[in-house]
Amino acid sequence: MIYTTLLNIAIFQGIVLGIIILKSSLFNSKSNQYLAYAIFTLSLLLLNLVFEIEDAYSVFPFLRFIDDVETAFLLPVFIFLFIINRVDDAVKSRQKIFLFFIPFAYSAVLNVTYDLDAVAGLYKIPELGLNIIDVLNQIALIFALTFIPFVLVYSYFMIKHLKDKQEKKWVIILLSLVSALLFSWVIAIIIGLFFQFDISATMRILALFGTFLIHWTSYFGIYKYKLAKDRDSIYNFLNKDLAIADDNPFSISGSNHKEENKESINADNLHFQKLELLCKEHHIYTDSTLNREKIAEKLGISTGYLSQIVNVITGDNFANYINQYRVEAVKEMILNAEYENYNLLTMGLESGFTSKTTFYSAFKKVTGKTPKEYRNSKKMSSIL
Repeated sequence: MIYTTLLNIAIFQGIVLGIIILKSSLFNSKSNQYLAYAIFTLSLLLLNLVFEIEDAYSVFPFLRFIDDVETAFLLPVFIFLFIINRVDDAVKSRQKIFLFFIPFAYSAVLNVTYDLDAVAGLYKIPELGLNIIDVLNQIALIFALTFIPFVLVYSYFMIKHLKDKQEKKWVIILLSLVSALLFSWVIAIIIGLFFQFDISATMRILALFGTFLIHWTSYFGIYKYKLAKDRDSIYNFLNKDLAIADDNPFSISGSNHKEENKESINADNLHFQKLELLCKEHHIYTDSTLNREKIAEKLGISTGYLSQIVNVITGDNFANYINQYRVEAVKEMILNAEYENYNLLTMGLESGFTSKTTFYSAFKKVTGKTPKEYRNSKKMSSIL
């Protein structure tokens, strides 16, 4: 009971995860579509095991059509296609993708042909035909024992073409987990055939491993990787002009704070112009730990004088002044088509906000809309 419950949870989670990947603008891409198909395939394999445990094939014989179509051929293929669609077009164009589906198509046609007789009773296959099908089934078995390991090994060679180190790391882990599952399955089949062992217990253990694989892909493979990748990309976007060096030219060591009162406080104020340059050119606002003390130190003035010039010139306080730059950075990314599938919270965090609450509050204060409302309004205006 507990075992089948775990399997059912994994099946449900796999289906939901696959739908999210296919439908969500955050994750939907050609590469991730194949990952969704791989998760669906794994969920279907687990579902077949549940049917077997619950003896559903006896009650509903037509379910045999699902079980007898060897979807295990598809799992390594979809993982391979997931990887190959993440590399450059030159490598991808050399692959004859349709060849990878031949073993599955061969097995499907063979098993459906047999089941239309044995299960559906639509016709009667003569004895000679059954003997031919037996021979063809042996060929299908050879396909399973050779094709699946080949695709997995070949996929490892494709990983070297991935350029992003973080991406390569998680794809290697994913492929290693899938390889461990399928290699164990192949080895169990071989042992069962040649040594006449009962491998049902082994298959159930492998099914539990399959449930773990779905859970892992759900959290680490999809959510955490996507969030980390978005944050890296957004960081590079915000800091593409130049980074703030430790020996910042605006840091005036040993300055005399008495000179602060000598300069008039208006838009031409030298310290305010330097502050504007720090924000516009150096993107200092992306530092989530930024405070008055840090900027005052860079400008060589006191925190009180910094607050004074910001209040007088902008008519607002220091926190709102900095947050306006952060909001503008997010707005710029929202308008950039390259970032249309990126997580809004990730944009806010990389722009310097420390929490979702602060980000949403500041964004609405500046624009009069939440980040999501602002993005949707821009999408609508672009359509119209």
